[in-house]
Amino acid sequence: MRISIWLTLTALSLSAFSNAQAQTAEQIQQIQQQLSQRGANNSAAASAGNSGVSPVQLSASPTLQGNSQTGTRPSSGQYSTQPRNGLVLPGEPTMDMVFPLQEAMENPPFAANLFVGGFESERTNSVNPNYLVAPGDQVSIWLWGAVDYSDVATVDSQGNIFIPNIGPVNLLNVPSSQVNATVTSSIKQVYTNDVNVYVNLLTATPVSVYVSGPVLRPGQYAGQATDSPLYFLKRAGGVDFLRGSFRKIDILRAGEVVHSIDLYNFVTDGELPAISFQDKDVILVRPIGPTITVSEGARNSFTFELKPSDLTGEALVDYAKPGDFISHVSVSGLRDGAQFARYAPLTDFKQFSLRPGDHVEFKNDYEVQIYPINVAGSFRGASRVMVSKGARLHQVLSNIEIDPNLADFKNVYLLRESVADQQQLIINQALDRLERSIYTAPVRSTGEGSIRVQEAQLVTDFIARARQVKPLGKVIISENDNVADILLEENDTIVIPAKTDLVHVGGEVLMPQSVVFNPDADLSDYVAWAGGFSERANDARILVIRANGMVDFYDVDDNSDVAAGDQVIVLPRVDAKTLQAVKDITQIIYQIAVAANVALN
Repeated sequence: MRISIWLTLTALSLSAFSNAQAQTAEQIQQIQQQLSQRGANNSAAASAGNSGVSPVQLSASPTLQGNSQTGTRPSSGQYSTQPRNGLVLPGEPTMDMVFPLQEAMENPPFAANLFVGGFESERTNSVNPNYLVAPGDQVSIWLWGAVDYSDVATVDSQGNIFIPNIGPVNLLNVPSSQVNATVTSSIKQVYTNDVNVYVNLLTATPVSVYVSGPVLRPGQYAGQATDSPLYFLKRAGGVDFLRGSFRKIDILRAGEVVHSIDLYNFVTDGELPAISFQDKDVILVRPIGPTITVSEGARNSFTFELKPSDLTGEALVDYAKPGDFISHVSVSGLRDGAQFARYAPLTDFKQFSLRPGDHVEFKNDYEVQIYPINVAGSFRGASRVMVSKGARLHQVLSNIEIDPNLADFKNVYLLRESVADQQQLIINQALDRLERSIYTAPVRSTGEGSIRVQEAQLVTDFIARARQVKPLGKVIISENDNVADILLEENDTIVIPAKTDLVHVGGEVLMPQSVVFNPDADLSDYVAWAGGFSERANDARILVIRANGMVDFYDVDDNSDVAAGDQVIVLPRVDAKTLQAVKDITQIIYQIAVAANVALN
């Protein structure tokens, strides 16, 4: 080390003097002082090396600088003495590198929810009473009375603990609940009187178990010998849904199968073999067997792995649990390299032979003969009646009790689900046309383009609000005291309006309110009683919705006939100068206002 420092100083001195031919004596003296200081520093480093400190100093912090939670790789030159906690080392493969990205499965495997359970996090750390003592376990021993003795003995490689004056006591494979009795029995053979004994198994030696086969994270995992196989499978990420078998999981010991596990038995019947693991045991998940997919009509709509001997409809029904009203089964797949499909009653399906890859759907294919009809409004009795298929309106109305003084039975109307769906479709189609027109309109100048952008934003907001409208599906069946005897559909609602003495006025008026019906008043009177038109009102388009659902449009000067129970709605005026799509928007506003009522002559 001294020779190396002297050579370094000599080289620096020669270099300094060779470049200082024209320098003064004072400058040369300064250079010599700097070289002397460098020599002192090097000497200090050399002495530190002699004291046991490496001259190559690593980072002072022994921890990695990455984020252990996100798996950030540490930079080169750093090291850690702490557990990695999922931190990825440089060059180490990750799950993203070795496992292909898979899309979410519509029908996951049956029993897949086992691996979201608490087999890992809820594992107990106490000694199981059925745990079998193994080498390395620790046993505490207390003797008092004629002899005082206390110690913690370790089970040696032969399965014995040694007690002075007693000798070796064999505890290998003794259940933890029997340790006290076994040791006490050996002690009592020597100390027969006046000696009290207390023995306790302190710790259970962890075992190392390998998990292999189609699992997400195969490897070596530590646990207790009495831990469930599901604990180790959960530690390994669970069975691979696409490649691993839930029905064929073997426990290997010295290359021989000592247990076979069928997780379907655990899910359906709670059966799981009691296993005491030993070091170097292997949990081997076998490749997946034949699968059948159930996608509809069952309480368990999963992908089922059936054994070759169970590829029958009866076995699938036992696992899938079809709904209570299932009548038929649809089966599709391949037979002899050709497409295959079969639709059969559920009773026949139980004797059906399935093939791997079949797709099964359970169907409720009973013909509806009786369905419910709802009643709303002013009536007496139950609000729902059951009718036979083909029933008509008059048949139901004749069985509904009403009070003629309270019920406006001449203006009865229907609410029908199929009509509401059709009304919704019409409104959505109109909104789609409006959206296309506003975004595809030609622009002739920059100024017009900026106006169109603002209009597009306004129209977009209007479309978003308009799509939230839910039509009533109102069917007009009464006019001029006549009620059409129409065929009823399932879940129809018969509405019998209540008699009222009010007329409701709303829309673009100053004070929307309900006013008492006056037979001598006309449309302009009702608008005036509601405070008159607002600034945005269109007095040429006033909507009058009759009690039976019929809709009429009037001008404020028209001699309209307003009756009790009618609704007067003043529509807004849309300025065509500021909005390009005024025609489409006005039409949609009218459709929404009347909710696309269906009229029957």
